[in-house]
Amino acid sequence: MLAPDQVLTAAQMVSAEERLMAAGTDVHELMQRAGRGAAEYVWRMAANAPVTVLCGPGNNGGDGYVIAEAIRERGGPVQVVAAFEPGTDAAKRAASLYGGPVIAARDAQGSIFVDCLFGTGLARALSDDLTEMLCDLASRHDRSIAIDMPSGIESNSGALLAGRLPHYALCIALGAWKQAHFLMPAMASWDMARLVDIGADREEGGATAIGKPALSRPAPDAHKYRRGLVAVVGGSMPGAALLASKAAGHAGAGYVKLLSQHKIANAPADLVTMKAPGDVSFGKAAGDDRVSAILVGPGLGRDARASERLGQALSLDRPTVIDADGLTMLRKAMLKGRDSAAILTPHEGELATLEKLFGLDGSAAKPERARALARAANAVVIAKGPDTVIAAPDGRTAFAGKASSWLSVAGTGDVLAGVTASRLAVTGDAWRAANEGVWLHGEAARLSGAAFTAGELADTIRKALETCL
Repeated sequence: MLAPDQVLTAAQMVSAEERLMAAGTDVHELMQRAGRGAAEYVWRMAANAPVTVLCGPGNNGGDGYVIAEAIRERGGPVQVVAAFEPGTDAAKRAASLYGGPVIAARDAQGSIFVDCLFGTGLARALSDDLTEMLCDLASRHDRSIAIDMPSGIESNSGALLAGRLPHYALCIALGAWKQAHFLMPAMASWDMARLVDIGADREEGGATAIGKPALSRPAPDAHKYRRGLVAVVGGSMPGAALLASKAAGHAGAGYVKLLSQHKIANAPADLVTMKAPGDVSFGKAAGDDRVSAILVGPGLGRDARASERLGQALSLDRPTVIDADGLTMLRKAMLKGRDSAAILTPHEGELATLEKLFGLDGSAAKPERARALARAANAVVIAKGPDTVIAAPDGRTAFAGKASSWLSVAGTGDVLAGVTASRLAVTGDAWRAANEGVWLHGEAARLSGAAFTAGELADTIRKALETCL
């Protein structure tokens, strides 16, 4: 089955190509599929303006020769800069089939620059000479396109392998998405990303890109409890819990209760708030058998009282989302004996704190860090940020696409926590809830436009959900 949403490591991509070849597709045909598919995007962007293709020694360079020949066949002005002689049999064959000019880098200029110097698999630092050539060529063209992966980026981690790199209008992934297509700082190197399918099946162990969820309207006989009841545990800072509750109410749950330590004077009329300051009243409210999911952390505080409420909430053994202060105060003992699912939503600082709690190294790339924490905590982890990675204890991994940078405002994490808790209450599936929550959060940011507040983002969750019906 074709898998356009899969996200692979460099090694997994090699395995996928080897399986295609074992099934009867030779490397030349794969290169033609990849190169000619990429040429479609280059052709559209060039609009018959001059194109320069920089070709390296490997198969990424071979893809470049295929792209150049495809453009030449259409009558487009194209030229190749050969940084090296082709070094693989497939690249040599592709170069021999190219019928256009090959020029020196110093003579190249035009409208579109296509980077086929190095693609997926580069792990060493890019030399100063090659970095200078790459940046100089890009500067002498109006726009740049990277094929598979910009040269100078490590495809598994997204790390930069050069002190400076061009900025690309477009990055064209070949065969499957790579992890770096969803990771910073790599992801900041281009404006758009597109995928060329070469016929690869789903690779075992591969991750996925989070896609638009297929949601449904409530059943004709639905009622508020059947749709899911979310209990939001309030604390010393009620604003964050109110914001999370608002988001949860817009994300599909039938009932949201805010369990507060004290009366909230400015609570909206359509939000049920319950003053549950003591252990008995709090335990009774949060332990209601009809509660489908608990959210604990936003605005909880970090004092002894907050720690007690966190521990009590987790001891109820209900599906739970732990966010913000809850992550900072979490202790391993609080998770012992739980059978119900848990979702952790750390940003970078909270991720590091949790790694210390569970004795994890924390030096690997973000996907490996998220997977390690998910295993150690036996919880689904949403490692959020400008690049968001979701990991499950069984090793499943999902990557979010590039989200609006306007999300970098206080309170948007509370909104994500509320949306995720709502989806957990609706679905009862932590992995699905995490994926749906992240997608809805990103879509709401897109729909909100520029300079929105967290409250405005929470209000727009409803519109994001409507797009999935």
